[in-house]
Amino acid sequence: MANVIVIGAQWGDEGKGKITDLLSRSADVVVRPQGGVNAGHTIVVQGQTFKLHLIPSGILYPETECVIGSGTVIDPKVLLEELGQLHSLNVSTDNLFISQTAHVTMPYHRLLDQASEQRRGEKKIGTTGRGIGPTYADKSERTGIRVVDLINPKELQEKLEWTINYKNVILEKLYNLAPLDPKVVIEEYIGYAEQLKPYVVDSSLKIYEAIKQKKNILFEGAQGTLLDLDHGTYPYVTSSNPIAGGACVGSGIGPTVVDRVIGVAKAYTTRVGEGPFPTELHGEIGEQLCDRGAEFGTTTGRRRRCGWFDGVIGRYAVRVNGLDCLAITKLDVLDELSEIKICVAYELDGHTCDNFPGNASEFARCTPIYETLPGWQKSTKDCRSLEDLPQEARDYLKFLAELMEVPIAIVSLGASRDQTIIVEDPIHGPKRALLDENGDPLSNKQ
Repeated sequence: MANVIVIGAQWGDEGKGKITDLLSRSADVVVRPQGGVNAGHTIVVQGQTFKLHLIPSGILYPETECVIGSGTVIDPKVLLEELGQLHSLNVSTDNLFISQTAHVTMPYHRLLDQASEQRRGEKKIGTTGRGIGPTYADKSERTGIRVVDLINPKELQEKLEWTINYKNVILEKLYNLAPLDPKVVIEEYIGYAEQLKPYVVDSSLKIYEAIKQKKNILFEGAQGTLLDLDHGTYPYVTSSNPIAGGACVGSGIGPTVVDRVIGVAKAYTTRVGEGPFPTELHGEIGEQLCDRGAEFGTTTGRRRRCGWFDGVIGRYAVRVNGLDCLAITKLDVLDELSEIKICVAYELDGHTCDNFPGNASEFARCTPIYETLPGWQKSTKDCRSLEDLPQEARDYLKFLAELMEVPIAIVSLGASRDQTIIVEDPIHGPKRALLDENGDPLSNKQ
C-alpha cells in the first residue's frame, strides 16, 4: 500500500495530467485536493485527447474512485459540461464523488474576478477570470456557498438572496456593472444541484475509510509550487495551496498517511500570466520551445512564457514539498538544440543567491547564473529506456538530478502514455514495471 502526492514543481503546466494518469492505474482512489476550473490537465490515450479541469485524471479507469476534495472550489456549470464531454466519449463517471464541504463558484465570483483584474491595469496578476480568487475569499470571510448548501434548495435560497444583494452593491457601485437577479441565479443553480446531488459525499470520511482498508491513494495536485498562496511568487499566485501540505488540508487527512511525494517538472520552465521569471527567453529559442512544446494553457489557451530550467526554484520545490523523486516531462522539446542552459543560481544586487528569495522585489531583481551543456540534436520520441537516449540527454538528466538532489523516476518524451521512460516505479520502488508492452499502465493495486 502506498499513498502518494503528485505536485507541480514549477509554475504549473508541468504535465501532471499525464503523470497522474500513468500512476492512476496503481491507485484505488484519486483525490483532487485544491484549485478550481483555473487548472487543467491534458491526457492523450490511444490518440484521443481528454482535457480535464475539475474531475481527477483517474476517471479514465472505471475501477478507480475519483474524489473532488473539500479544498477544491467547484463551478457546477463547468463540472456538468465536463461530465457531459466524458459521457459523449463513453467514459463512465459512476466512480466520481464530490465533497459536500467544497465551496461553489457563483456567477458573481466570475464577474468580480474579471472586473478586479481589469481595474488593476498594469498591475494585473494574470488570473484566468474564472472566479477562483473571489470564491476562496468568500470561503475565508465565511460567506461562501458550499456543495451541501447547493443541494439543499431552502438553504441555497436563503443564503443566495442575501449574498447576491450584497454582491450587487459591489458590482454596481464599485465596478458599474449590471446587478444579478437572485431569482434567476437561484433557479439556475437549483437545476445544477439536482444533477450533481448523486455524486455528493463526505469526502474526508470516504478517503479515511480507504486508508483503513489499506487502499492505494493518489493525491492529484493542480497548479504548481511557485503559485502557492503562502510559498509562491506572491502576489502572482493562485488562491489555494498547491504544495504537498495543501493536499492533506484539502483532502481532510493527516500527513502521517502520506508515503511519498512526487514532483513533476518540465525539462525547461514555463509560466502563464504576470510576475518575475528569471530564466525567461524572449528570442528565437523561446519561440522554438513554445512551438515545439505546444505551450498554450489548457484552461485559457494563453501562450505560455518559456525559459531555461531553473534549478533555484527546483531546489525550493524539493524543500517546501519534501519531494522524494521527480518526473521530468517534455525532454523531447529540447531535441533540436545545440546547447542547453540550466540556471544553477541567481545574481542579486552583485551577490550570488543560491536560494529562492521570499521577497518579491528581490526576486524581480534576480538574474540567472547558467551552466551550459551540449545538446543532443537527435530525436528522443521513440526512446523507451535511459540506454536508448543519446549520451548528452542522459548527462542532462543526471545534471538535473544532482542539482535538485533527488532521483528522477520518470522521463516523459511526448503526450502519449507509451512515450515514457520508467527509471523506477515512483510508488513501489525500482525494478517494477508500470507499463505493459503496448505502453499502457499496468495495475499495481494490492
